[in-house]
Amino acid sequence: MEKRTAILHANCQGRPLAARLLASPEFARSFAPRVYLNYAREAIPEAELAACGLFLYQHLGPEWGELSSRALLDRLPAGCPRLCIPNMFFRGPWPLWSGAPGFDYRDVFLDRLLEMGLPGQEILRLYLQLPLERKYDLDALLAETVARERERQAHTPVKYLDFVLEHWRRRPLFFTVNHPGPELLDLAAAGILRELGLAPPDPALSPDASALGQGYADFELPVHPQVSAFYGLAYGGQDQTYTVYGRAKTFAGYAAAYVDCRLAGIDDFIGYLQLA
Repeated sequence: MEKRTAILHANCQGRPLAARLLASPEFARSFAPRVYLNYAREAIPEAELAACGLFLYQHLGPEWGELSSRALLDRLPAGCPRLCIPNMFFRGPWPLWSGAPGFDYRDVFLDRLLEMGLPGQEILRLYLQLPLERKYDLDALLAETVARERERQAHTPVKYLDFVLEHWRRRPLFFTVNHPGPELLDLAAAGILRELGLAPPDPALSPDASALGQGYADFELPVHPQVSAFYGLAYGGQDQTYTVYGRAKTFAGYAAAYVDCRLAGIDDFIGYLQLA
């Protein structure tokens, strides 16, 4: 039987999800997945859309123009199955994370201290020792990320947020705010297959960590020990080490690299971490 093309229009979660979908023998017999990265604005060729046998997409609003979900759905052939899939994001363990451009993995408190022009060692001392709950409403920041994730989840029938809220204090579920770990990717893949009426993944065919793709699991965003204590996390203590591009770093060591990189005027934090 000739396989139909399954287009996944998704972010960095698309490739590991595709690998997990292929662990379903029924999906693997029927479909050949093709991943197009939405955040990179990869164009999907018209011929590919015209021959599409299954369209899996993370919701993108009208501000994305021709790559918006509505625009792409309108270009699919009649009768082509389509399913909005999860776009998982969670700031819970990292309430001070900021998506501001110009520097990767920005931290609002560290950036504020840097803007004050303090010496590096003083920045680190204040960042690590000042009580965070006196400066930031950590409960409100958690409620904010949960509310925003409920809005994102509303676009897809594949639910995951209740699982996150039940388990995120017990063990890490994300590598970074937008890189869910294998447990959540497996949950999403099983939900997608269920919605499609296809057999679930075969555990014997479940992909290993290499299927996450280069760069996906190379970095674990460290958790501030005060955040860990405030939320009652079973991880994130001051002695815990994290995978930081091939090196093991504590939170304090990671924060020191952040400060050193910024004070040196280097914008490529990822490149700096790979060498530091």
